[in-house]
Amino acid sequence: MKAILDTGVWVALIDKSESRHDICVEWFKDYHGRLFSSEAVLTEVLYLLDFSIKAQSAAIDFVTKSVVEIIPSSIESIRRCGELMQKYSDLPMDYADATLVCMGIDLGVTDIVTLDRRDFSVYRIGSRRFNIIP
Repeated sequence: MKAILDTGVWVALIDKSESRHDICVEWFKDYHGRLFSSEAVLTEVLYLLDFSIKAQSAAIDFVTKSVVEIIPSSIESIRRCGELMQKYSDLPMDYADATLVCMGIDLGVTDIVTLDRRDFSVYRIGSRRFNIIP
């Protein structure tokens, strides 16, 4: 199993004060696949955890200990991100979300681990919808 990891779940896994912390931890305990994310999402996670260097270190450990694999953006995927941000400007789509949609396209992965059901229920990978978890 392969899935793409968004900001909200990543933060909730680390920050016990997050309202969805327990749900995300329970999901994570049962997940045995690979998780992918982008450097833009990691940046958002670190920003949201800026209240604690310990929390930020835990987020970085997710990457250095291979819990989450960061997929680098290519020039082509950055171009596609700009196109997607224009396409979904009515939501609006931010750059981090655009990197995840591009990642889904590039990797052929439709499972997204996110708390952002509203936006990811609208975004498409070609003609396919994302499968939102947890």
